[in-house]
Amino acid sequence: MAQEVDLALLKFLVVKDFNDKPIRNASVVLHPVGKKGKQERGGLQIKCDANGKAEYEGVPYGKLRVQVLAQGFQTFGQDYDVDQPVEEITIRMKRPQEQYSIYGDKPQEKKDETPAPAPEKKDNADKQSKDKPQ
Repeated sequence: MAQEVDLALLKFLVVKDFNDKPIRNASVVLHPVGKKGKQERGGLQIKCDANGKAEYEGVPYGKLRVQVLAQGFQTFGQDYDVDQPVEEITIRMKRPQEQYSIYGDKPQEKKDETPAPAPEKKDNADKQSKDKPQ
């Protein structure tokens, strides 16, 4: 006799973090997670409707990695433990933050460099006044 596996209905609501308005067409990607916390092969992608809602029935109980992608927002990712027949998950998407690179200028360096051009302009003004006949 086959062993019965408990299955759940997942209901997602994807909203903007700053005003709680729904995000339409957000992509919700579901990945199974193994016992050691590693993402397993396979997965499923569903799209949100105009009200920011998406649902999927038939998810086996256990760990599930949820990723949400929406244009103009940071990618969301979190693991959930599916352990009841109906799981309602609200995801608040954030706007992208400024990115920093180890190869570029750091914000502190930019502040230090700002005063440097001022003396050069003054020197150019002095040169121009020396060149002009008096």
